[in-house]
Amino acid sequence: MAQVFFDATERARLADLLDELGPEAPTLLAPWTTRDLAAHLVLRDVDPLAGPGLVIPGAWGRFAERRRRALARRDFGRLVATLRAGPPPGFFRLGWVRRFPSLNEFFVHHEDVRRANGLGPRTFGPAMDEALWRNVRLAPWFLARRLRGAGLELRWAGTARTVLARRGTPVARLAGPPGELLLYLFGRREAARAELSGPAAAVEAVRAAPFGM
Repeated sequence: MAQVFFDATERARLADLLDELGPEAPTLLAPWTTRDLAAHLVLRDVDPLAGPGLVIPGAWGRFAERRRRALARRDFGRLVATLRAGPPPGFFRLGWVRRFPSLNEFFVHHEDVRRANGLGPRTFGPAMDEALWRNVRLAPWFLARRLRGAGLELRWAGTARTVLARRGTPVARLAGPPGELLLYLFGRREAARAELSGPAAAVEAVRAAPFGM
């Protein structure tokens, strides 16, 4: 049985939405528009020299931003078509990359566009929810590494499934569907439909912490 890669589904649906909205629609990453976001994703796919600068600060990050801005000046339709076509053979075609960082990338950025344009949360089938929950469990400690003064437990709402994202006391608890937990951990706390509870000090610590890459 062929393996299903949900990054491809998210990529295709995001490309459809970009085509529908055009280059000047807002995203959750203001002041970035859909044009800026499309250029970011194409750079990630096709520019192995500048790509690491998307997550590495300093001179490499500034170099990547110059390359991204150059891409953003291209025709938007061609930019989206390049994004839709997927990455060339290489690193981003590896199975574990597609299941983990690429699924996160395309899911979160798809929601960056959807929710900035009045489109609410989606309901997924069990397989997609499981894929997102697996990714929540893989490295929550990294995304929550800047949390200070509290611990953080993540719970898949409606189930007994939990994962400890950060050790510490007191402990706050964040509950929601797997996709909403991912959005919160990637710094989209205002857009994420997740419920934060626990002792007041822990809740305030989580609200104050800068989550994300």
